[in-house]
Amino acid sequence: MNDDGDTLQATFRWLELNAGPRCLLATCPVFERDPAGLQFIDWDEVKTFKTTKRSNEHLSARWLLEASLNEWGDLDCSQLSIARTNERAPYLQVIQGLWVQPQLPSISISHSEGLAVVALIESGWTVGVDAEPFARPPAPSVYDMMAKGEELEHLKEGTLDALWAWTSKEAIQKAARKGMHLNPRNIVLPNAVSENKTSIENSIFQLENVSSERFQITLAWGVETDPIRSPEDDVLDATREAMNSGTAWSVGCSTVRKNA
Repeated sequence: MNDDGDTLQATFRWLELNAGPRCLLATCPVFERDPAGLQFIDWDEVKTFKTTKRSNEHLSARWLLEASLNEWGDLDCSQLSIARTNERAPYLQVIQGLWVQPQLPSISISHSEGLAVVALIESGWTVGVDAEPFARPPAPSVYDMMAKGEELEHLKEGTLDALWAWTSKEAIQKAARKGMHLNPRNIVLPNAVSENKTSIENSIFQLENVSSERFQITLAWGVETDPIRSPEDDVLDATREAMNSGTAWSVGCSTVRKNA
């Protein structure tokens, strides 16, 4: 909640996905929020925002992420931070130096026209979510920026819903952790909204329509084929391998204290 009461109350929805991974979708209204009371704040990023609207969207989404992780359970948010890949995809990591390895869910964050959305999916899977108001579908002038060939013709004819196509491609870009580094024109969607599988490189993403009354909300998810690893993951795995090998190994100072 913010200081005015319940205006930041989150709505949580546990999704039943075909393959069975645990998945949580959360939404909340965008409101002004004091960043000092939030866990997942990158102060350098906050300082770059030029408008109050952009700041409120970011802070509300970060508040919602923390609320979602509390709903998820079995995680200590004070041990976690948000990092980004080279393509700017956000992911959770343990704060360096704590040397713990909890099973962290994959995350996706979206906001649009007064709504913040967060999706969490269990470790081993990847997720992307995008939301846009039904009242603001993509203009025909941008169709050739988001599709090509037969798919572009379907958009122009109206046989492919433009808003569903837009949010689906955005969600897939996020689930693939590539953002705009993955050209939306190269994402070919299923022929009908009732179908839900799309192949991108060596990954297959499934689409879920999780819309609300005012917003088209689309979720993309799939098996994680390229897990994100931290330097501490590598050190811990190397230590575990050495311990299990039965060979002599040491960590830290190389000097040996001799008993007098």
